[in-house]
Amino acid sequence: MRRRGHTRESEIGKCLSQMWEEEEEEKEQNSAALDNEDNPSQIQRRGHFGIITMDQDSELETLTTVRATYVAPKSHDVRLKGIRGELMEKHLAQRISEKIRAEQNPPTPKTDFCSTSQRDFSVTGFVPLSLETTQVHDYKTDEAITFWSENQQRVEGVTAVETPTSPFRKSAFFTKPISERLDETKPPPDN
Repeated sequence: MRRRGHTRESEIGKCLSQMWEEEEEEKEQNSAALDNEDNPSQIQRRGHFGIITMDQDSELETLTTVRATYVAPKSHDVRLKGIRGELMEKHLAQRISEKIRAEQNPPTPKTDFCSTSQRDFSVTGFVPLSLETTQVHDYKTDEAITFWSENQQRVEGVTAVETPTSPFRKSAFFTKPISERLDETKPPPDN
């Protein structure tokens, strides 16, 4: 009995080893058939020859399945619509396209070339009133009345005003020593 069991195990082991040897031989044959060149970089660049086709000189098909199965629609030589219906359809399409074009591109409004003085100051029926002067003013000698001259007390960063008639006159008092400034009673008169 031992021999039979021993024989059976040895037969199984021999069978497995034979199958393993056959697989190794097939691998060697396949790799030799696929890799005719020894350089692995050439194989990576070009790939294996003979996997897709055995005829290396054959050209690729230019006709795709869609082009082969597509059939162009046949045109009928017989009119499918009447002349009047076709003309009505063209006329309706033209009217609709003109309507849409008019909605999308409205006409430019008329330009009003009226100036501000014409619009606001040349109103019919307006009588300008001139006020009578209360004092005599000379525009050549009097100082102009501006926002700054009216609000001179609120302006920050300005030298103290010595003469109320000319608050923004050039002054060099801030560069004089205090002892000299205290000695002066009045600033020099305006010229």
